[in-house]
Amino acid sequence: MAEKLKYNKTALKAQRDAMAKYQKFLPILQLKKMQLQLVIRQMEPVIEEKRRMVRETADRVSAWSRYFTDPAVDIKDFLDIEKIVTHRDNIAGVDVPEFKAVVFKERPYSLFATPFWLDTAIQVMRHLTALREELRLLLQKERLIQDELRITTQRCNLFEKKLIPELKENIRRIKIFLGDEETAAVGRAKLAKEKIQQNEAR
Repeated sequence: MAEKLKYNKTALKAQRDAMAKYQKFLPILQLKKMQLQLVIRQMEPVIEEKRRMVRETADRVSAWSRYFTDPAVDIKDFLDIEKIVTHRDNIAGVDVPEFKAVVFKERPYSLFATPFWLDTAIQVMRHLTALREELRLLLQKERLIQDELRITTQRCNLFEKKLIPELKENIRRIKIFLGDEETAAVGRAKLAKEKIQQNEAR
């Protein structure tokens, strides 16, 4: 429940201080919002390009698919991921992952006991796997930035459309009330002075 507005000089100062704080903080929020919007716009073509690369590489792999049913070797054995190397970056206050590389578990194999196509297939499949992981992290990064943009936009709207206008209205009402009180006090003082003068004149 909202605290009832008090009509005194202390309340007026508190309302003015709060408005000054919000008006100082609002441009910082607006700048952050613009930065996040810019980053999202810059990411869109990067994500689209990565999707195109995944599609093209997957199409190349499909030409090899008939070999993958070879009972002599299972390509999946060479695609076990040991770790995905990333580092953390900070974009407009948002902690996001940045893709570096995919490290695969090494599995030695005989060049003579395995089919001729295996080397190339491992290379292409690992490249496709790395591209997919990079795309996954890009989409995760985009989601994190969009979430932060949504929260920042909500805060901007809260400050611009609710808190600052409410404080302005409260200040206006308190000033009117204090002005009326001051006028009434001056009026009472005049009446009191007149009565004193009348009493003295008797």
